[in-house]
Order: sequence, then C-alpha cells, then structure tokens
Amino acid sequence: MTSFDRRDLGLLLLRLGTGGVLAAHGTQKLFGWFGGGGIEGTGKFMESVGYRPGKASATASGLAETGGGTLLALGLGTPGAGAAAAGAMAGAAAVHTPNGFFNAGGGYEYAATLGLAAAGLAISGPGRLSLDHVFRHVVDRGWMVPAAFAGAAAVTAVVVGTRNQRLRKEKEGEQEALFEE
Repeated sequence: MTSFDRRDLGLLLLRLGTGGVLAAHGTQKLFGWFGGGGIEGTGKFMESVGYRPGKASATASGLAETGGGTLLALGLGTPGAGAAAAGAMAGAAAVHTPNGFFNAGGGYEYAATLGLAAAGLAISGPGRLSLDHVFRHVVDRGWMVPAAFAGAAAVTAVVVGTRNQRLRKEKEGEQEALFEE
C-alpha cells in the first residue's frame, strides 16, 4: 500500500468539507432535509428566479449538488463530480450576482467559493486517500477533466443563458406595459 503525505491529507479534508457542504445543500433541495424546501418548495423558488420548469430545475440542481458533493467527499469520479458541482454553483451564482459579491448582502460569495473549491478538486485530483486511488483511477483519468468541464460548461451556459434571456424578456414586457398605461 502506498503511503500518504500532507497533500493527500489536505485534499481529503478539502474533499470532505466541500463535498459534505454540497451534499447537505443538495439534500435540502431534493428531500427537504436540514430545513430545505424539498422538490416542491425549491421548484417554486426556482420558478421565481427564472429557472423553468421549477421542479425539473430543482431536481437537476439537487442531484448535481448531492451527487457531486457525495462523490467529491468519497474521491470517486472526481473530474465529473467537481465539474457537476461547479456547474450547479455557477447557476446559483447567476441568481445572486445582482446582489454583489458578499453573502451578507445576498451576493454570490458562497456559491463562488463552493464552485471554485469543487473545480479545484476536479483539476488537482482527489489524492491517495480516495476511492479513485483505490480503484486505480478508472473514473479519474486526465482526459476526463477537460471533457467533464466542457460538458458542464455547455449545459450551464444553456441553462443560465436561457434563464437570463427569459428574465430580460419579462423585464422588457413589464416596461412596455408601464408605457401603455
């Protein structure tokens, strides 16, 4: 068995912390755990911020956070897990961007931090204290990193772009209605 070093221990702690927070956050959406809204409540919220259909958006976001977070914590399929979680956090950051950076004002600080940590883990790899290492990196190959990020970036761009376009059209419609009055 290969010994581990400080880097491996640091990656384990980062994976457990980041993955655990992401997984808990996702279970709020999926199951209503930890005071979350579940699919129903989160779906209504998603609709209110422009992600439609709401229930499908809540499910996709919850799965990316719960699944990606769990896999990151375990160090399994690290490129895909990190890219999925980073994509979900980019979608969350899009909602909070109008409020500025800091979380205290409703900004995107929290989503950006989780997304960057997940992306960093996907790129750096999970270290030797991981299931990827135990399974000889079968689902953690170098080529998987750019492939996972390309896929996540494409999906995130379409989802966030569609949301932003919908919100712009709604705002234009509201402005036109004001001029007609």
